Amino acid sequence: MMRLDLFRTLWGYDRPWAEAIVELRAAGFDGIEARVPATAADARARGRLLRDEGVPYIATILTGPGILPDQGAGIDAHLDDLRRKLDLAAPLAPRFVNILGGNDRWGVAQQVDFIGRAQDLCRAAGLAGCFETHRARILAGPWLTLEVIRQHPDMLLTTDISHWVVVSERLLDDPMDDLSDFVARVHHVQARVGYDQGPQVPHPADPAHARDLAFHQAHWRDVWRSQAARGYGVTTMTPEFGPDGYLHRQPFTGTPVADLWGLNVWMGRAQRAQFARFLAGDR
Repeated sequence: MMRLDLFRTLWGYDRPWAEAIVELRAAGFDGIEARVPATAADARARGRLLRDEGVPYIATILTGPGILPDQGAGIDAHLDDLRRKLDLAAPLAPRFVNILGGNDRWGVAQQVDFIGRAQDLCRAAGLAGCFETHRARILAGPWLTLEVIRQHPDMLLTTDISHWVVVSERLLDDPMDDLSDFVARVHHVQARVGYDQGPQVPHPADPAHARDLAFHQAHWRDVWRSQAARGYGVTTMTPEFGPDGYLHRQPFTGTPVADLWGLNVWMGRAQRAQFARFLAGDR
């Protein structure tokens, strides 16, 4: 029977990882997903903490570097950055590496080239590489992605379909929206609910966004169904409501409309319940 492991994102978290571990356990989470540390010494120290606490880790790597990649950086520069960060990830013994790679300005041929060479780097490092759907990066939209992955049938993907909802400016629930080839390659889920004009709803429990939540949850069930058919014993999910313009704020005061950790705790609990229903046969 497949198991759901929930990971806590440390996006926007500025306190020690030891505190994050206490909080995630109290909320029923299992592990941490976070960017690789900036220095080798920090990577070794955090690796020791994770081993001592028995906490699994998913490494996030942004090539380029930064959230928005250098627009002048080519494939070789992105791969050099990936190679360096894979070395930093190694002491933390990640389950896999989640890669936000490349640049959305690249065409199909460039994306295919980058992915193939990035996969080689991950294999050489002894780490599984998983490519995330993300605006400003490769795989930024659904239709180009479907062309790219047909040329890399063995690649692993992280689905954050909230980005595609924004890029497409609609929920991808039209009968023409066949994402089955994509779903068949998804290894990891980042569970944030987007809507047609943004990558993050103010709160997923708001009835005004019930249709958005239902679409995302249906997509995640499709992933679980596919993974079960592929023989997965464990599926991983990271509730990933975040800051940086994603979290809605009141005008003038800048007061957040919701507590960021509270949003992710709500999503984690909702997905635990949904997964239990999935295992019970509500697929």
